[in-house]
Amino acid sequence: MSHRIYRFETAALHAGQTIDTTQSRGVPVYRTTSYVFKNTQHAANLFALKELGNIYTRIQNPTTDILERRVSHLECGAASVALSSGTAAIFYAIITLAEAGDNIVSANNLYGGTYTQFEAILPKLGITAIFVDPKDPKNFHKAINAKTRALYVETIGNPVLDYTDIKGVAEIAHNNGLPLIVDGTFTTPYLLRTVELGADIVVNSLTKWLGGHGSAIGGIITDAGGFDWKGGNHPLFTEPDANYHGLRWAVDLPGSLAHMAFALRVRTVPLRNLGAAISPDNSWIFLQGIETLPVRMARHCENALKIAEHLNTHPKVVWVRYPGLKSDPTHALAARYLKNGFGGMVVFGVKGGYDAAIRIIDSIRLFSHLANVGDAKSLILHPASTSHSQLTEAQQRSGGLTPDLIRLSIGIEHPDDLIEALDEAMAKV
Repeated sequence: MSHRIYRFETAALHAGQTIDTTQSRGVPVYRTTSYVFKNTQHAANLFALKELGNIYTRIQNPTTDILERRVSHLECGAASVALSSGTAAIFYAIITLAEAGDNIVSANNLYGGTYTQFEAILPKLGITAIFVDPKDPKNFHKAINAKTRALYVETIGNPVLDYTDIKGVAEIAHNNGLPLIVDGTFTTPYLLRTVELGADIVVNSLTKWLGGHGSAIGGIITDAGGFDWKGGNHPLFTEPDANYHGLRWAVDLPGSLAHMAFALRVRTVPLRNLGAAISPDNSWIFLQGIETLPVRMARHCENALKIAEHLNTHPKVVWVRYPGLKSDPTHALAARYLKNGFGGMVVFGVKGGYDAAIRIIDSIRLFSHLANVGDAKSLILHPASTSHSQLTEAQQRSGGLTPDLIRLSIGIEHPDDLIEALDEAMAKV
């Protein structure tokens, strides 16, 4: 691809790929573990980060490299690192900048697996999370202390679907010399380029809309490339690192690499040594999905709005949450930033509460009952008893999750078929 800056739809098809010596139009799958060095000096330079290149597929792979470059382009970032799952991406993002004794300040309306990672697993490593209500960005400022290393939010909370004021939280983070980590899975860069709003690190689950077909698992971290790690709040970047013979990541990298210090540390410390590597086959699968991301997201959003509007007038529905509804509590904020649509997720509650929700899920047709989102096919789940069941009821309710909540991931089927399926299931309640 040339250096011309193409529009999103074009970049989704072309960014990151240079036609190789085989002249293959499709991206090749490089099923190899390792790569031949030109000579001993070349090998030494690669290991010393004096030049970039392929060493071992756990660290980098040519197929994965195209995926990483493409996502970097779509996110307006400097560099990306693809990993084996979205949760691995979140974990590696945190441990790249925080160590025992440190903390992060996080929104409390998170995906259940993320909440559990922050609340139960990271503390075992000495890293704690301070949870705050993200609806008021000032709550983040109040929770920051001398040991805070980052702020963390999701663009649209899972599963309650509150839109987060990314720009407002980013300003607070930067005023305190801290980076903002954003999970952009529910919006994808097609709906929201969070780097343009101030995000410094973006994590995405490739499994969801980016891949789009429920056929592979992966995650990716994007380094925006603009954060000043020399600011004094990140000793892992300013003090000598024993992982690399005393290298100071924010000080000693050559100018051509300095802007991607975070991504390089992710790749060469946790990924190299802990090994949550993505397979080249999965990278190839995700590239196929990204090619149609703009087309699919437009349909996801169009269908989701129709479903939300229908449910909002249904006599058996008590409440509906979807950022695209004018009655939604975060609609005004979401409408300022989401210009291409409001996402593919809808959540609602029905008369009869928990028992009615379970009956609907057990009797519905067309919607697949499973723990995933972002598939081309429509999905349904009861988060309180599944994806968020590790949280206590108090923790669930603090993030807005109630026992009657039904989560819909709206696919790209004809919306009338989806509406008919929902009506049939609710008629049984």
